[in-house]
Amino acid sequence: MSEKNVPKATLQRYPVYLKALRKLQSSGVERIMSKELASVVNIEPTTIRRDFSFLGNLGKQGYGYDVNRLIEIFNQELGMDFDEKIILVGAGNMGRALMKYNKWDYVVGEISCAFDINPDRQGVRFGIPVYDISELEQRVPDGCRIAILAISDNIQQTVDRLIACGIIGLIDFTHEHIQIPKGVILKSIDVVTSIQELVFETNKLNIGHL
Repeated sequence: MSEKNVPKATLQRYPVYLKALRKLQSSGVERIMSKELASVVNIEPTTIRRDFSFLGNLGKQGYGYDVNRLIEIFNQELGMDFDEKIILVGAGNMGRALMKYNKWDYVVGEISCAFDINPDRQGVRFGIPVYDISELEQRVPDGCRIAILAISDNIQQTVDRLIACGIIGLIDFTHEHIQIPKGVILKSIDVVTSIQELVFETNKLNIGHL
C-alpha cells in the first residue's frame, strides 16, 4: 500500500468496493469506470478515485479500472483473503442468523463450521456443519485465524481455547469483558450502543429542524 496515511473512512469503504468488484467479476465484467462503479456502490466517483489513489496508480483516463487487477491489489495489500475460513461459536438465535446470512464470500471468505453445547443445534445448519463444543480443538480448520463469538456461558474459557487453537481475531457478540493477550484482536459488536448513538444523532437532527 502507498505510504500515505489512509483515512479511516477510506479504509471502511474498501470492503464495500471489494465486494462489489467480486460480484462484477463473477458476472464477467473485466473493466469498469469510476462512474459505473459509483452506481453500484452508491459512492461518488470522485471519492472512489481518491480512495483508490492510496493504493497507487490503478486506472487510466478513458480506460477505467481493470477489475481483476483491483481485486488482486486489495487482496495483496489489504490482506483480504477470499479463502479465509471463519468459525462460529454459538448456534443459537444470533448464530443461526449469521449462518443463514453467511454472504462474506465476496469479501473475506465464509463460515466453514460452527460449535455449540446444545445437541439440538448440532448437525448441518444452512449448509454449515455444527459440532459439539467439546470437539473444538479437533475441528478447527487448519490455518483458521478468525472466530465469531455468539455464546452466553463459559466465554473466557472458550476464548482461551480458541487462542490456543491459533485464533488471533475475534468478533464478539457476547457483551462481556474478555481478556486477550497481546497479538490477538478483539472486535466487539454492540447493537444496543449503536442504536443509542443513532437515537442521539437523530435527536440532534430534530433539534436542528426546530
